[in-house]
Amino acid sequence: MAALNAAQRKACWDARDRLWECLDTNKDQAPPCQSFQKEFEASCPNQWVKYFTRRRDYLKFKEKMETEGFKPAERPQPSS
Repeated sequence: MAALNAAQRKACWDARDRLWECLDTNKDQAPPCQSFQKEFEASCPNQWVKYFTRRRDYLKFKEKMETEGFKPAERPQPSS
């Protein structure tokens, strides 16, 4: 696969940003953002789509840990 030129990279990043904005606006509900998802997948190489999707998941997880903190799961109580 050839490297993307500047215009192609910008188109990819813009499509990613529109998708992420839609997901943020719709509280991560995918159905309202299907057209943005299709545009994102059409504008970016598959490896980039995979990377950006994982990056968003990581950033959301990090934000949650920073705001809510870590809450360990309850341990099961031993049966008597």
